Amino acid sequence: MMQIRANNLLLLIMLTLVLTSLYSILTGPIALNWKQLLGLTPLDHTEALVLTHIRLPRTLLCLAVGASLAVSGAVMQGLFRNPLADPGIIGVSSGAAVGAAIALVLLTPLTLSLPQWFSLGLTSFMAFLGALAAALIVYQLAKTPWGTSVSILLLAGVAITALSGSLLGLMNYLADDQALRDLALWQMGSLAQTNHTLVMIVCSVSVICSILLYCKASHLNALALGESEAGHLGIEVNPLKRQLLLLSTITVGVSVSAVGIIGFIGLVVPHLVRLLTGPDHRTLLPLSAIVGAWLLLMADMLARTLAAPAEMPVGIITALIGAPFFIGLLLKQRKGAGLL
Repeated sequence: MMQIRANNLLLLIMLTLVLTSLYSILTGPIALNWKQLLGLTPLDHTEALVLTHIRLPRTLLCLAVGASLAVSGAVMQGLFRNPLADPGIIGVSSGAAVGAAIALVLLTPLTLSLPQWFSLGLTSFMAFLGALAAALIVYQLAKTPWGTSVSILLLAGVAITALSGSLLGLMNYLADDQALRDLALWQMGSLAQTNHTLVMIVCSVSVICSILLYCKASHLNALALGESEAGHLGIEVNPLKRQLLLLSTITVGVSVSAVGIIGFIGLVVPHLVRLLTGPDHRTLLPLSAIVGAWLLLMADMLARTLAAPAEMPVGIITALIGAPFFIGLLLKQRKGAGLL
């Protein structure tokens, strides 16, 4: 019965996501209509450029990043056996911010004579390196002769986040006005700098890593029982934790490097889906991907339209939506536990 309900919910959310994606392509300062999208009405040159080089790539990037963040959040919560965990808990997001800050403050002035795409690519590349470096440092700190300690992993993540914050403060101090503005906008998250190459990279990584993580769904279910119980079921726990950590880091690192820091998707979405369908990761992971993609798409449409023709950073919208929603969930759980 629960599986039938989950399948129906999956189909409903997929249909909603498809309709929202189509509406996203039509929405913006230059209005398009359904007939133009379906090819029934011809597009002029400007409308064709908007459709093929701005709206469609941006919508695809939204879907890939939202799905990546939500799936990674669900995996992190399963790995740490904590529904309050998210991809930033091991310092991935803060490490990416440091990498981007180094690129924008120290390296971008050296590339002024080079094409603009090189500077944009350099920022994304350095952000990914920062995310990967943070995850590797945290993992090395948590590695013991008996395996990887989850508690030490969490504490190491807190330490790396604090260290990243201090380095980020130093970069802010050294930055000129333009670099400071660019860094602030990057930290708030934005999908404005979209191109076909970036979309192809992010979508490819998102699909491949999400499929590999879904293949570990049954192992995550066993891990929820405890590491010793999972080991008794024949699962090699420490290699599993390394694989989950690596795949999640790659997924989040690529997404964050492409669009900046977007909060609450990886925290709220898995928690909401778990309340609707239960903790089975075979259902939780695909539903989280779809809901995460839909939520980021809605946030991006609001970011494009609320202050049109200007554009708000999408990270502000996700925080405004996610924070009150998550507080409401916490209050509901607290009331259910008889603490109110």
